[in-house]
Amino acid sequence: MEDLISFVQNEFVEKKEFPEFGAGDTITVYYEIREGEKKRTQFFRGVVIQVRGTGATRTFTIRKMSGTVGVERIFPINLPALQKIEVNKQGKVRRSRIYYFRGLTGKKARIKEVRK
Repeated sequence: MEDLISFVQNEFVEKKEFPEFGAGDTITVYYEIREGEKKRTQFFRGVVIQVRGTGATRTFTIRKMSGTVGVERIFPINLPALQKIEVNKQGKVRRSRIYYFRGLTGKKARIKEVRK
């Protein structure tokens, strides 16, 4: 059964090329929104909290601050509405899932940047 599922995913699921990113990176995700007949592109810029899954079932969670409220959004990597992903900053963190980042505010919420 798993062979059949992987075969279908490899053959019929459209693969898009996105840059490599991980937890702690600041990225901008551009995705398409349909409102009735209209289409528009919206972006969501924030810090990657986690990347989970493999292959077609891979998802990533992004957190941004909207005023004083933290907003998180989960994106599947094979979402048809995803147009592009830009990596703005590469962060240096010691964990692959930085849930502790939710509780930090102010200067403590900074992530050290990796210079290229």
